[in-house]
Amino acid sequence: MDINTLNAFIAVAEQGSFSSASDTLFITQSAISKRIALLEQQLDKKLFDRIGRQVNLTSAGQALLPCAQKILMSLQDARTVIDNLDDQISGTLSLASSNHIGIHRLPNTLRQFNQSYPQVKLNLSFGESETAYDGVVKGHLELALITLAPMPDPVICAQKVWTDTMHFVVSTDHPLATQQRVNLKALNQYQAILPGLKTFTRQNTSELFTQQGLALDVSMSTNNLDTIKMMVANGLGWSLLPMSMIDDQLKILSTDQPQIYRELGYIYHRDRTLSNAAKQFIQLLNDED
Repeated sequence: MDINTLNAFIAVAEQGSFSSASDTLFITQSAISKRIALLEQQLDKKLFDRIGRQVNLTSAGQALLPCAQKILMSLQDARTVIDNLDDQISGTLSLASSNHIGIHRLPNTLRQFNQSYPQVKLNLSFGESETAYDGVVKGHLELALITLAPMPDPVICAQKVWTDTMHFVVSTDHPLATQQRVNLKALNQYQAILPGLKTFTRQNTSELFTQQGLALDVSMSTNNLDTIKMMVANGLGWSLLPMSMIDDQLKILSTDQPQIYRELGYIYHRDRTLSNAAKQFIQLLNDED
């Protein structure tokens, strides 16, 4: 059992596909198959069930996956501990950010970090908070900048950096725009435009309506808040958006709900040793708090 076979196993398990795993690791599908076969031979256990194009973990594979992830994270920690000894701020920092934070919150920090530590290579990706969150849990990322989960996984360390004040909004010519006060029942008579079901913002919004016995009528869904803003401004529905995105194209609705907030910040794995580069990036973020 070595690093290459464990990497191949984890890639297939997470991708659910030998071909996707080969793309992820930049090796041939044949090489992936040979590594999995070797690992199964060493363990004398079948790790995957292959039914047609579907690849699923067996019970042995399910038992091995968290152990394999922990082994690789421990090896990475060993490299980080050694690299940190010389106090140099260098190497690669694997960082992910939600699209909203990347556009509206992060540029100044990135500029400062790049100017202060040009020898650090930023492996930066933008996407959904939930995807970045999963990347930290699985040990693929050192840091992620996301909408913080209401109840994070115990392995996650989370620190708030920014707070978004959220408002229900419609277009200026929407039927609700002239109302002095709107309750959730009245709001629910019109179609909503909200992020996807798995997002923390959607989950929190759904919970508000569920508490009053209401089921959200979501006509369109996208995780890009700038797209949501555009659709709301064109009269296609209402949404819940941060104050930083609201301009004269939108009308803030006064509701019977307490003020809604969402916390944005950074997360990292509790059992992972952070590199010097990650520590300095965190320091810049904390300076903004």
